[in-house]
Amino acid sequence: MVTGGRIRFGPGRIAPARLILAALALALPQQAALGQARPAAPGPAAQAPAPDQLTSLKMLWSVMAAVDHANRTGNYSVLRDLGTAAFQSRNNPANLAAIFASLRDRNIDLSDTLIVTPVWEIAPNMVQPRVLRMRGSFPLRPAAIAFDLLFAWDGGWRLEGIAVQTQPNPR
Repeated sequence: MVTGGRIRFGPGRIAPARLILAALALALPQQAALGQARPAAPGPAAQAPAPDQLTSLKMLWSVMAAVDHANRTGNYSVLRDLGTAAFQSRNNPANLAAIFASLRDRNIDLSDTLIVTPVWEIAPNMVQPRVLRMRGSFPLRPAAIAFDLLFAWDGGWRLEGIAVQTQPNPR
């Protein structure tokens, strides 16, 4: 749970879902024994599992590392390959190089984002059944690093949209 820009660890918002899933798991064998049909497996339109706070942070830090490495090497293929098929079709490596040219040309070091906890403007949340959004910044000096990321569920969380830029620190 995020409170005032700080992450608070605890059972989280999926705890009630765990109880429901446990109850369903106990009920399914009884239904089969009674000759009742089991519910169909969720289809592709089913809700994706919301990642917990640690997983959300790992997703964020992974993307920041990929952008940092791409800026350092000039090779944006890996960043592109982390994305969904739609992201890949919209963004070839040359396009991504142009998008991040300003950060690269100013030699912005994004590696410090890997050791700092972000301040959430929009904490990781499901904005659609299979789309997760997170937006915030890393309070670094001389300039903060702002991000706005979309991830889509495709058997795992994949990058769907990205914006990373510097922003002045509040005084």
